[in-house]
Amino acid sequence: MESSTKPINVIIVGAGFAGLTAAIECQRKGHHVTVFEKIKDMKPLGDIISFGQNSSRMFNKWPGVVEKLLPIIHTAKAVHFFDSRGKFVTTQDFAGEEETWGMRINGHRGEIHRVLLDYAASVGIDVRFGQNVTGYFEDETCGGIELGGGERVTADVVLSAEGVRSPGRKIVLGRDDLPQPSGYAVFRAWFPADELRKNPLTRHLVEGDTHNGWIGEDVHFLAAAIKGGDEISWVCTHKDDSDIEESWQFPGKIEDVLKVLEGWDPVVQELVKATPPDRLFDYKLVFRDPLPTFISPKCRIALIGDAAHPFLPTSIQGASQAMEDGAVMAACLDIGGKERVTEAVKVWENIRYDRVHRIQATGVTTRESWHKADWNKIWKDPMLLHLKREEWILNFDAEEDAYKRYEEIRAGLKGVNGHSQT
Repeated sequence: MESSTKPINVIIVGAGFAGLTAAIECQRKGHHVTVFEKIKDMKPLGDIISFGQNSSRMFNKWPGVVEKLLPIIHTAKAVHFFDSRGKFVTTQDFAGEEETWGMRINGHRGEIHRVLLDYAASVGIDVRFGQNVTGYFEDETCGGIELGGGERVTADVVLSAEGVRSPGRKIVLGRDDLPQPSGYAVFRAWFPADELRKNPLTRHLVEGDTHNGWIGEDVHFLAAAIKGGDEISWVCTHKDDSDIEESWQFPGKIEDVLKVLEGWDPVVQELVKATPPDRLFDYKLVFRDPLPTFISPKCRIALIGDAAHPFLPTSIQGASQAMEDGAVMAACLDIGGKERVTEAVKVWENIRYDRVHRIQATGVTTRESWHKADWNKIWKDPMLLHLKREEWILNFDAEEDAYKRYEEIRAGLKGVNGHSQT
C-alpha cells in the first residue's frame, strides 16, 4: 500500500520515551506532530533504565543520538550473581551471539531522556510543556484533548502516553481504572561513588563499570556502576503490601532497606549505608489486568507505553516496548495515510497486542525464578539464574515488521476492536 502524501495531524500526550519515539518517528515520516507534556520543566531525574537491542536500533535511525549516548551509558558486558550471603554463583556474559543483535543501552533515565528531548527539539518537534490534559474526546472525524484552561484541541489521531495513571484509559475502557498493588516494591538509588572507593568492602564495585546481582527469598538486589565507576545505581525488589491509591513513589529510608536485607552479604549492606538519604526512593510496583483493547471505540485515540501496558522491572523491556509502540504507530499511519487513520490504528493494535502481553509475562517469570529459587537445582546448574535473553524479543525490528505485516493484518481485521489471529 502506498502512503498518503497528505500529512496526518497527530497529538501526543506525554513526552516520555513512548511519546517522544512516536513524535520523532511520525515527524520522520512527514506527519504534523504536537506533544503536550504536563511537567513545566523536564529535570534529569530517576535512576537506571535499560533498552534492549530491539529499541536501541531506533536510536541509530536518529542522527547523532547514539554518539551522545555513548559517553553516558553502562559498558559492562556481564553480570555476576551471588546468593544473599555473598557466595558467588555464576556470571552471565552478554558477549557472543547477542552482540550481533545490536547494542544494549543502559544508563541514567534522566540523562538519556534529555538526549531524546534535545534531538526532538533539533528536528523541530513542537513540545508544549506545562500543559495539563484533563480529558479526551472523539468523533468519527477526529480525536481531541481538553486542557486545564478549557481549551479543546483536535487532530486526526491522539496518542495517550501519560503512563500508568493516564486519564486516556477512561475513554478506551469506558470507566475509571485504578492501578492495583502488585505485592512488591523497589528501593532505588543513584549517587556518586566517592565514598564507596574508600571502603574496602565496596571498592571493587566501582572499579570501572560493573554489574552485580544478589538473589534471596522474595528479594533481589542489583547494583551497576557506570561512567568508569564514578557513579552507581542499585535496586532492591522486595515484598510489600502498601496501599498505592494516592501515590506510588516515596522518599526511602536506609533503615527500612537494611531491615529487608538483614543477614545479607556485608557488601550489600555497606553499599546501602553509603547511599545519601536524599538519593533513595521507595517505589511501589503496580499492575493492571491486561486491557481488552488499547484503542478507543471510534479508533481516534490510542494508549501507548505504560498507559497501555505497565511492565515489571524484571522484564527489562518496559522502555523498549514503549518505543516499539511509537515506532509501529508511525509506520502504520504512514501506510494507512490520512484517509485511513482508523484502519491504521486498528492494524497497530493488532500488531502490538499479543507481542506486548507475551513480553509482559516475562517480568513475572524472571522475578519468580529468582525469588522462589530452588537452590539445590541452582548449585547444580547455576545458569538457571541467568536472565532469559530471548532472540524473538531482542533481535527484532518493530518498524520493519509493521511494514511487512500491515496488509496481512488489515485483511484479517474483525470489527472495530477485534484482534486479528495473524
